[in-house]
Amino acid sequence: MTFTFGIYPGGSLGDETGLIEPVRPDDPERITAALRELQGDAEEFLVRAYRSYAADEHRTPERPERYATDGRKLDLVLQFGVRSGELDGWTDYVRQVVRTEGPRLAVVQICEEPNLDLPILDGSIPNVLRALVEGVIAAKEEALTCGYGHLAVGFNAVPSFDPADTFWPELGELADECFHRSLDYVGLDFFPDVFRAVPEGRLVDSVGAVLTGFRENALPRAGIGPAVPLRVCENGWPTGPGRSEERQAEVVEQVVRTVVGLAGRLGVRSYSFFGLRDADSAGPGLFHHFGLLRDDWTPKPAFDVYRKLVGELTVV
Repeated sequence: MTFTFGIYPGGSLGDETGLIEPVRPDDPERITAALRELQGDAEEFLVRAYRSYAADEHRTPERPERYATDGRKLDLVLQFGVRSGELDGWTDYVRQVVRTEGPRLAVVQICEEPNLDLPILDGSIPNVLRALVEGVIAAKEEALTCGYGHLAVGFNAVPSFDPADTFWPELGELADECFHRSLDYVGLDFFPDVFRAVPEGRLVDSVGAVLTGFRENALPRAGIGPAVPLRVCENGWPTGPGRSEERQAEVVEQVVRTVVGLAGRLGVRSYSFFGLRDADSAGPGLFHHFGLLRDDWTPKPAFDVYRKLVGELTVV
């Protein structure tokens, strides 16, 4: 079984109100140096990047292809983002990106958190399920046509704790045999003890419960079986007021080891941390402080912890 690691290296990120830009711009040389250090001797390492069909000029990080060298490959998110839900041109866009970027890609994700209804995410957009299904099929068809057999095509979602949530059964109704044939993975974005507090001493149990519930309860409602691998696409724990850097390092260690420990039973194939650097280390909000580095590029203790975990636990 393979297991690889990655990280989102850009400075931009979104919260419930919109985009947050870093107080210091991205520095490609420093990003590259940090990626090399995190990757160490690992043969593979994923660099997560985001593009939007609705606003393709806004890409984060900028020119991500420059980081796809020396065993690093892109984990590229193609967000839909069309507020009207109009699908004209969407699959052509997906095919064009796969065709031109394919050699640098390890993973292509169709849509961004399509089951979370926030203004900056695809879950707030009508027709998102059709965009997801048609995009997955188009991406896989184009990858096979171009000979990119290495390229994993899938989508992501967040945990849902609402028993009345209709996302998964509605996806199951829309998904046909072609979709299921095209689907190489399902990604999970989750942030335990960030938006909902986890009682002291229960973090490992919480991570295990979320991963197990996602595999055994959520995915089967869409007809997605245990043979389809999982990827942890976004996970992190911010520092900031009342949230120490030392605790971040402890959380990274506990969460990563728990995920890897469950990988065999639950079919998890990769883990990516969100993200490399703080948007604003003096900022007041949670979303300003997710980085393994401070906004001035100095490392927090969790940077070294993650580097060691990558070196120890990567399996290719």
